[in-house]
Amino acid sequence: MNLDPIKEAVRQALTLCRKVQIKSIMSLNKISTDKQYSEPVTIADYGAQALIGRALAQHFPDDAVLSEEAGSQFLALTSDSQKAEIISLLTHILDVNVLQSDIVRWLDAGSDKTSDRTWIIDPIDGTKGFINMRHYAVGIGIIEKGQVAGAIMGTPLYDDDPEDENFGALFYIENGKAYRQPLDNREAQVLRVSDRSENVRVVQSFEKKHASKSRMANVREKAGLTDAHIENLDSMVKYAMVAAGDADVYMRLPNLNSTRPHMVWDHAPGVALVLAAGGMATDVDGSPLDFSHGETLPNKGMLISNGKFHDKLVAATQKLLEEEAANA
Repeated sequence: MNLDPIKEAVRQALTLCRKVQIKSIMSLNKISTDKQYSEPVTIADYGAQALIGRALAQHFPDDAVLSEEAGSQFLALTSDSQKAEIISLLTHILDVNVLQSDIVRWLDAGSDKTSDRTWIIDPIDGTKGFINMRHYAVGIGIIEKGQVAGAIMGTPLYDDDPEDENFGALFYIENGKAYRQPLDNREAQVLRVSDRSENVRVVQSFEKKHASKSRMANVREKAGLTDAHIENLDSMVKYAMVAAGDADVYMRLPNLNSTRPHMVWDHAPGVALVLAAGGMATDVDGSPLDFSHGETLPNKGMLISNGKFHDKLVAATQKLLEEEAANA
């Protein structure tokens, strides 16, 4: 399977996102309410997904696609000026005349199909990070017969020079191996999870709503990882860091009694990368993550690691759940 056209679409999506940031966010004074952020995020979401949907329709027309945005939402939720700006951005990046009907068609590409292979699109993962010039990612996962089988992830702030227009990295899976490549197409490097069992580096969600930091701290204590270095980050870049050996553990334990679902597009690309790089990605009881249920995962949480102490993480999480049940 030739992923080059889809990788190029992710690069184009990152270019669009950066243009939106420069025009609509970097020039703004500090804003305190999420509502005021809706315009740049909406423009970037729809624009990025349209670019990826266009590439999939051209190169994998028979495959199913599951994506976060839809053509009907684009028509109903964007103003005339927003539609015009998205059209202008896409026309400039693609160097073709883009119509509103094209955008609707690209956003809905593959959504009416059933296939053994499904592409999962998250046009911008880490909305708050995108808004605040922190980490965000453009992610694509590939599901085959209910199992994660591939991924492409663009991460624009992955430890390269932000003054370079090609800064950031592209992560992907090819022939069963995970790779990292600079955005300017320089040579890709094969990824392998770390072999660290000491001086452990843990990554976790920046946003408190996404996971319970107190519960995860409790698990780390029970697993003997109290001295671990903790880094808070937005987006699925946390998965990429574990796959690349730049981090060793990523846990996602929801807040107690949370009903927030685990959306498939938030996790499919990252889980695929970690597994291809030799790491482990399981539910909190050590069972596999289940990607066969459409938009959501039925799992209770995620334990992601380099595998060196995964059993300890599972045991510690089960102990926490037993204590919480006893105190309920």
